Amino acid sequence: MKVSPNTDRREAIADAAIALVAAEGLRSLTHRAIDRTLELPAGSTSYYARTRRQLIELMVHRLANRTVTDMAPASGPASLLDRLAARAADHRVRYALLVDLADDPELHPLLTTESPARAQFLAAAESTLAKAGVADPARHAPGLIALVDGLLFDRVAGSRVDNADEVIAAYLRGIQ
Repeated sequence: MKVSPNTDRREAIADAAIALVAAEGLRSLTHRAIDRTLELPAGSTSYYARTRRQLIELMVHRLANRTVTDMAPASGPASLLDRLAARAADHRVRYALLVDLADDPELHPLLTTESPARAQFLAAAESTLAKAGVADPARHAPGLIALVDGLLFDRVAGSRVDNADEVIAAYLRGIQ
């Protein structure tokens, strides 16, 4: 996968890192592997991300940016779930990073509570809850996000609950 001259090099490196980790796991993430994947001269990736941690930072930010893009208005949580699941490799990488970075006070929050997509998720969840007539949608929004994230995990991990709409509807009925 050769880098186009018009492509931002950091984005290309992040994209290659995400693809590499999705295909081969976190252990495969090396500067050399990224250089090979992008057909760059040896050492090129190190110019943009000196350490493995900096490579991971590029991945975390790129994953967040992609998720923000996926958050365009949708008809409901299930259609959002479908759009998020379309980028299954991204979410498998995100889940791997969540575990790997669990004790990292700087990067872990960027994948969870301080993710750039978090505000959009909360707004979408609150809107969905308000439309469903749920009292205090702001209080219940994090729970709906956790439910959708669990359904997303199930889908990208291969289990594939076929009745996600029913699960979400049952949750909404239960909190009304």
